[in-house]
Amino acid sequence: MPQLAHRATAIRPSPTIAMNARASEMARGGRDVIPLSLGEPDFHTPDNVKEAGIAAIRRDFTKYTPTDGYAQVKKSIAAKLARENGMTCTPDQIVVGGGAKVIILAAVLSIVNPGDEVVIPAPYWVTYPDQVELAGGKPVFVEGKEATGFKVTPEDLAAALTPRTRAIIFNSPSNPSGAVYTAEEIKALAAVLAPYPEVWIVTDELYEHLTFDGKRAVSFGEAAPELLDRVITINGFSKGYVMTGWRLAFAAGPRAIIKSMSDLLSQLTGSPNSIAQAAAVEALDGDQGFIAANRATFQARRDLVVDAINRIPGLSCLRPAGTFYVYINCGGWLDKTTQAGRRLGSDIDVAEALLDEAELATVPGTVFGLSPFFRISIALEQPLLLKAMERLSAFAAAFR
Repeated sequence: MPQLAHRATAIRPSPTIAMNARASEMARGGRDVIPLSLGEPDFHTPDNVKEAGIAAIRRDFTKYTPTDGYAQVKKSIAAKLARENGMTCTPDQIVVGGGAKVIILAAVLSIVNPGDEVVIPAPYWVTYPDQVELAGGKPVFVEGKEATGFKVTPEDLAAALTPRTRAIIFNSPSNPSGAVYTAEEIKALAAVLAPYPEVWIVTDELYEHLTFDGKRAVSFGEAAPELLDRVITINGFSKGYVMTGWRLAFAAGPRAIIKSMSDLLSQLTGSPNSIAQAAAVEALDGDQGFIAANRATFQARRDLVVDAINRIPGLSCLRPAGTFYVYINCGGWLDKTTQAGRRLGSDIDVAEALLDEAELATVPGTVFGLSPFFRISIALEQPLLLKAMERLSAFAAAFR
């Protein structure tokens, strides 16, 4: 049999998807697994958005659209960026694609050459380093310490920059930590990047609508307009608009980079889904009340979970300012032995033991680049979250 390409054998499957698959397999076998590893809201797409998609099918809006996106959805995206993010974009500065993963990949492939360094704050979404490596680049990790709220400081960023740095991938609100950078914190990072005119800023803002305690997620380009000529803003519809299965996202940036990304996407995916784009127009232009309602629900769940976690011996967590994740420090559990006799030597051991012995699907912090932690999702109804917290407490109480 002919050999596979080196890049094919180097690609790692998503560890979060792998954990979800393993939990689903156990559930099919009759185990009562609580899926705390889920990366999608448990709400449904709003009815008006669903109806817009249905209407698109009925009027036969089911053909190919332009490869960079339907004109109306790009117009609605431009209006959203002006209204919510303080950025003025023309349609040729926007590209639409089939989900944030492929949009980020198009950005990385457009700006990273083999050997280039890309700064990635840790903890990070698991996809970032794999995509950099796929482009032949070298991920350079900068630790956002728990003491700084998992945020990278200007000093940390400055120490990571070299003449080989080609880009930074910035994420706020952050998956997995829930950290939300303030405008002042972004400005301070921008000041560090200002003397490096060849460095791109790829900013992933997918969770912007999921912030708590009255906080607002500030777009990098809004906080640092002086760098807009090298900022690639990536956003989408999966989280805040509850449209995960519709697979639609977008990027905004300088015309040259957007054209390159559009050309790449035309070869990778063709054109984005026509029906999803029609629904996205309604999501952007229609009633936005569901966003605040969902946010309030998530905040109540966050408070319930954080308070419960911080009462469990050996565990602690910060109160995340956004997303629907809680990043839990499990350092106090390391070197413990579970009731089943398993020694917990790492957060991977913790996640595996929780799945096997407590029937809780979580994701170890190792895969996000920062240990010893594990991530849980609060995208579950409160009774199920309470049940999960009871299992965590019982698991800790049973240590030998």
